[in-house]
Amino acid sequence: MNKTEFINAVSEKSGLSKVDAKKAVEAFVETVSGELKAGGKVALLGFGAFSVGEKAARKGVNPKTKQPIDIPARKTVKFKAGAELSELIK
Repeated sequence: MNKTEFINAVSEKSGLSKVDAKKAVEAFVETVSGELKAGGKVALLGFGAFSVGEKAARKGVNPKTKQPIDIPARKTVKFKAGAELSELIK
């Protein structure tokens, strides 16, 4: 499902117009993105939690040249599914 299909599904299930559903989806994405950028966490009871994780710097190998490379530390986005969501997809 891509973003347009998701907006259409939200519109159908909520009774909102497609324009309002698009605004709601974009507001959700902006809110979650902003909170994660600030180093926070977003937990939606029954659905799951978005958080920021850290990957340490490490050594790697360029598969093309076989030369060792340094991979810098970076932050990643993590999502942990909630119990209800996990149970639903079993």
